Amino acid sequence: MVVQTLRSAAAATIAYVIALRLSPEPAPLTAPLTALLVVQVTFYATLTNGIRRVNSVVAGVLVAIAFSLLVGLTWWSLALLIVASLAVGHLVRVDEYVAEVAISAMLVLGVTTVGFTAWARIVETLIGAVVGMACNLLLPPPVWVDEAGESIEGLARRVRQLMLRMGEEAAGRIPWERAAQRLHEARRLDHDIVRVDAALRQAEDSLRLNPRVKEGLLHRVVLRTGLDTLEICTVVLRVLARSFTDLAKARGPEPLFPPGVGATVEQLLSEIADAVVSFAVLVTTHLRENAESAEARLTAELTTAAATRDRLAELLQEEVREDWTNWQLMGAVLTEVNRVIDELDTEHRTRRLLEELDLVSREQRAKQPRMSRMRERLGVQEELWRNRTGVGERSR
Repeated sequence: MVVQTLRSAAAATIAYVIALRLSPEPAPLTAPLTALLVVQVTFYATLTNGIRRVNSVVAGVLVAIAFSLLVGLTWWSLALLIVASLAVGHLVRVDEYVAEVAISAMLVLGVTTVGFTAWARIVETLIGAVVGMACNLLLPPPVWVDEAGESIEGLARRVRQLMLRMGEEAAGRIPWERAAQRLHEARRLDHDIVRVDAALRQAEDSLRLNPRVKEGLLHRVVLRTGLDTLEICTVVLRVLARSFTDLAKARGPEPLFPPGVGATVEQLLSEIADAVVSFAVLVTTHLRENAESAEARLTAELTTAAATRDRLAELLQEEVREDWTNWQLMGAVLTEVNRVIDELDTEHRTRRLLEELDLVSREQRAKQPRMSRMRERLGVQEELWRNRTGVGERSR
């Protein structure tokens, strides 16, 4: 926050100093205002905001010049000016700067020397935008990947804590009111996912067009697919809490599960809870180091959980043979824990990563066909050059 504040203040001050020399206005405050708005947290946001803001100001100035030549400034022309400016803002797709089109048009139309003021406002806006983007090139903004990783790990730990509590209660008697309370806790995890998603979006923007980052696309896909998996796990956990609540209602004062079955359910949920945290660590470790050890730990925990799941399936099968009253709820519990194990599986995660990377590549080729063909040609030429010169063999 301190670094961002200093960067914004420096950009605004530099833009004002430059505008004093280049703008005909005595107090060119549009330049520092533009620089302040353009210098965002990420370079990608800075670039996109700078382009949209310049477009909004230019569009507003052109609308004001047209109105000054046709009708001048009256109460009804001001109303028409605002309507036309907002419509033009939507047409040129300046997003959150639609109001800036109308503001620029009103400021320019409200002066007597329209042409003079219009030119000054365009110059000041360009100065502010250029200075704002230059500050992010010279002082690259931070990469928010670590913060997003911490958010993902924090979500996984909250899921783990809820799983552990549900496992402890499954081993004994639990009134359905307490089981319903766990269901509400599982539903509140949706709010945590929203916060993690916001942190992840900021991290994704910080990776785009950032000169300090290599393989930004891979980082974005790894984090996004990791959050998607955790979101699926929270949905399944909510369904599991619903099954526990219904089972508590059905069994009344009796324990939620028979003694042997309840202990196995507690053990299984504990093992899956640990695997959820290990999965989050693996997702964020790809951005740092020791990915192989994290993957091996997750694989071992999932193997242990799968063995406990198989033992639980046998116990539930024996229980259903003796009393098949709640066999649907018993089977639902087994299905739900099995779904979480499958989602956390490393092979399943690898397939999702490859599918997502392939999807992003196809989308990029569809949006930028010329750029994609040029990259392919450059790749082919580089491969031919390596084959001719034998660089690949010497490097191996």
